[in-house]
Parts: sequence; structure tokens; C-alpha cells
Amino acid sequence: MRILVTGAAGFIGSHFVRRLLADEYPGWEDAQVTALDKLTYAGNRSNLPPSHDRLVFVRGDICDRDLMRDLVPGHDAVVHFAAETHVDRSLQVAGEFFRTNILGTQTLLDAVLESDVERVVHVSTDEVYGSIAEGSWTEEWPLAPNSPYAASKAGSDLVARAYWRTHDVNLSVTRCSNNYGPYQHPEKLIPLFVTNLLEGREVPLYGDGRNVREWLHVDDHCRGIHLVLDHGRPGEIYNIGGGNEYTNLALTEKLLQLTGSGEEMIRRVPDRKGHDLRYSIDESKIGEQLGYAPRIGFEDGLAETVAWYRDNPAWWKAVKHGANHAS
Repeated sequence: MRILVTGAAGFIGSHFVRRLLADEYPGWEDAQVTALDKLTYAGNRSNLPPSHDRLVFVRGDICDRDLMRDLVPGHDAVVHFAAETHVDRSLQVAGEFFRTNILGTQTLLDAVLESDVERVVHVSTDEVYGSIAEGSWTEEWPLAPNSPYAASKAGSDLVARAYWRTHDVNLSVTRCSNNYGPYQHPEKLIPLFVTNLLEGREVPLYGDGRNVREWLHVDDHCRGIHLVLDHGRPGEIYNIGGGNEYTNLALTEKLLQLTGSGEEMIRRVPDRKGHDLRYSIDESKIGEQLGYAPRIGFEDGLAETVAWYRDNPAWWKAVKHGANHAS
């Protein structure tokens, strides 16, 4: 079996690849893995094994049509993680998000059409739904993205749906809640706050801190993706959630406690433009159809994540303070 993983040197993609190579996904033992990544600032080659007899690393852009036509044939499946993902950056350079997330997905799926790929999973986000005051989003909820990032991911989801509906591509879409875990780039909330606190620096908390996010450990997310890869129905969307909702303030207080810091380390900053108030997804569909349930409790997972950053300063200091990991 051969599987192509796009965005494979990023936070979630690299976790999926490492678990594949560790034979932790039934049915994919001994699979040959092609890891594709452009190695932008968010892609880190050191997130993957330096060498492995079942791993081929390719540095490249999913928007490169010739590369996709050469690379995709011969693979049994594609798991598509590659995307620009940081909301704050999308407010400044939206064009990069629409190029990679929408045109890149279309270019990849064109190559899939020209080859014999049997299965595709397109990895997306709950942010395509917008903001929800109460209750939780099901997969049938209308798309109402509120940031350029979320809009670009909603667009990529619609491209994926169109290729399933029009060209009969065997494709499913996953939408996850906020991920956390080791190897996450320190531009994101949990690793930013943890690494700041480990350096004795304040943490920038948006507005009043009332914004609510649902948190999902990256390992649970990747297990859900594997279930969808093997058993998901073509054309279907599957929400993957962790069931852990916290305000940003409550999460910050947990991180202060885990790092032995005081509340004086919180620095209030002006709220983000168009900041969604609350995310919450209903993951009952993937549970009922595919047997998914998160395994990692948030308290344990968060403590283990903080410990990982404490124990791996060389990794995050190089990423956070400008060392070039794209070589």
C-alpha cells in the first residue's frame, strides 16, 4: 500500500505520518508513505524521522500542477492536510490562503482524477461553520466562515465536494475542533502561551477572554482521520471533536498553573477582528458510524503537552525565534 500525505511536515500531518510509520493504524501496517510539504515557516522537516525505509519526503507545492501529475500516480490513497491555517496571518495575507487552500486542493484533485488513487480524505476545520451561541454544529450546518482562513477552508471543502459529485472521486471530508499536542507551531494559542511562560514572558489574551473553543488532542484527531480513511462513506463529512469546551481565559489559567506562573503574566490585548465567540461540534456521526471516541482526557493531554514543550526547548526555540527549518 502506498499513501500520499500532503502537508506532512506540519503539526497534524507529521503526527499522522509518525503514527503510520509506527504501524499504529490497522490495515496500513508496512505502508509506503510519501510525505509532501512545501516547508513554509509552518512546515518543519525535523517533525518527521530523518530517514525511514518506508518514507519518501518530497519538498513541493500542491499548487504545482506538473509536480502533482508526476507525484500522485501510483498511490492508493491521499490524505490532504496541506493548508495555510493561522487566522491572524489570514487577516494580513489572505491571498496566500486562497491560493494554497482552494487552488491547491483543486490542483491536487485534478491529479487524482488523472491517476488510479482509490481513496482521498480532505482534512478541514470546524471554523467553516462560523460561530455558534449555543448547541453544537452537525455536518449539515450551513457554512458561514468569518475569517479569510475559514473562508478559504470552506472553499476547499466545496471543491472537494464538487470533485466527488461531478467526477465520482472516492472522497470524504473531516472537520475538526481546535487541536493541541506536541510539535505544534508556537504561533498557535497553547504552544505560544506555554513557551512564553517558560521564557518568563507575558501571554497576550484577546479581549475579555470569553471566547470558547473545543479542544482535541492531535492523536485523537489522527485516529479519527484513519477511521474515515478506511471506513468513511464517499461524499460524506465527518466532524471530529474532543468534547472539551473552555473559554480562552479558563484555558490560560490552566496553563499558568501547569507552568507555575501567576495571573500577572496575562497581558490583555485588543480583540481580533471578527473573532468568533464560540465553537462546538457534534461528533456523534463519526461515533455512531465509525466507532470513534476521543481517548485522551484534556487534563492529562494538556499536562503532557506542557511537559513536552518544557522538555524540548531546542525544537521550539529554533522555530519561535527564527531559525530556518526549511532546509
